[in-house]
Amino acid sequence: MDKRTKFTLDEKEIPTHWYNIQADLPEPLPPVLHPGTGKPVTPDDLAPLFPMELIKQEVSTERWIEIPEEVREIYKLWRPTTLFRAHRLEKALDTPAKIFYKYEGTSPPGSHKPNTAVAQAYYSKIEGAKRITTETGAGQWGSALSFGCATFGLECKVYMVRISYNQKPYRRIMMETWGAKCIPSPSSDTKAGRAMLAKDPDCPGSLGLAISEAVEDAVSRDDTHYALGSVLNHVLLHQTVNGLEAKRLMEKVDAYPDIIVGCIGGGSNFAGLFLPFVKDKIDGIKPDLRIINVEPASCPTTTKGPYAYDFGDEAGLTPLIKMFTLGHGFIPPPIHAGGLRYHGMAPIICHLLRLGLVEARAEHQLATFQAGITFARTEGIISAPEPNHAIKVVIDEALKCREAGESKTILLAHSGHGHVDMAAYDAYLSGKLEDYEYPDEKIKEALAQLPKVG
Repeated sequence: MDKRTKFTLDEKEIPTHWYNIQADLPEPLPPVLHPGTGKPVTPDDLAPLFPMELIKQEVSTERWIEIPEEVREIYKLWRPTTLFRAHRLEKALDTPAKIFYKYEGTSPPGSHKPNTAVAQAYYSKIEGAKRITTETGAGQWGSALSFGCATFGLECKVYMVRISYNQKPYRRIMMETWGAKCIPSPSSDTKAGRAMLAKDPDCPGSLGLAISEAVEDAVSRDDTHYALGSVLNHVLLHQTVNGLEAKRLMEKVDAYPDIIVGCIGGGSNFAGLFLPFVKDKIDGIKPDLRIINVEPASCPTTTKGPYAYDFGDEAGLTPLIKMFTLGHGFIPPPIHAGGLRYHGMAPIICHLLRLGLVEARAEHQLATFQAGITFARTEGIISAPEPNHAIKVVIDEALKCREAGESKTILLAHSGHGHVDMAAYDAYLSGKLEDYEYPDEKIKEALAQLPKVG
């Protein structure tokens, strides 16, 4: 096997098409339902929110969907991204495992999010929109969409979960530098925000609530589209540009992963990497491939939530989606991995989990930061709090290989750097961070609000 540390593709090898897993699912996804009628949504139902091309992608069963040339040109600012072999981490762990990681932190906003932000801004632009609204948790998605809108001359308004707005001021400044307006959610700008502030003036916010505000804003204006940074099928589709690159690079180094690990909040980062590989598992080419989705113990969507229809937002403005959920009224604790604090999960990941094609596990905050420190002191990269969850599991699996004397190949989906998350590292290093496991009674309370679907 190649002994180099990093492996890259040429710019001309950036994929020309996104891969659509819906063409290869053993069973089709459950339908998305209209909250009023309980019937499957139609394109007309979604037209007030999204460009029609994205609506088509959401339900498409075509295996390959062409990436517009205008989008590929902007991708060239940072794509293709590098596949690294973690030799120093392997040595520190004294493991026979071979650890690789595909690093998305070299994009202008520092994460995987622009892979879809640029595409969504492009489709809104060509359909005539002047403005896009969105929500953001840790600020990575808000930063990415602000960047995407700037590239196509669109206005952007971001509703940022309040606890992250306060914890991560530099994310707000990044958004404003790219020309966006960023406000804390809950806000006084929408009915949903005002209702929550009246109920709880100190509410730390949630992604579900911020989605409600952004959706309400978008549907109130004819010149505005709404953009979502994760969960939906078309978002995961756009992220497969990363997985397709990773697969090609693994082939070039004559390696194939036995285990793939990534963090999940809404699911787009990890799904974007593993979907081109899970096709091999579905087709029987690599039936023993393990795909491990890692979430925080403080927001245990796939490990403790039921598989049920629920709203994607707190106010119940969105269609009903079949997914693992903690209830749309779930208000998560203020952990630092803000991008993982969502009550639901991408329907595609939930479907694959239900079919037994992928796994899920939950990790505590302190252990993930310790893993991030280990990674920084060996591989040099200071990771965002979100991928630290996956790094923790990669280290665990590598240590199991040491104990068993097995040389497995592990691939990590590394979603981005933590350069604007240093307050979180400061809190960890100074002993101020605490673990938090969401109480079962709180989950039951939130689940009591699940919509009744026949």
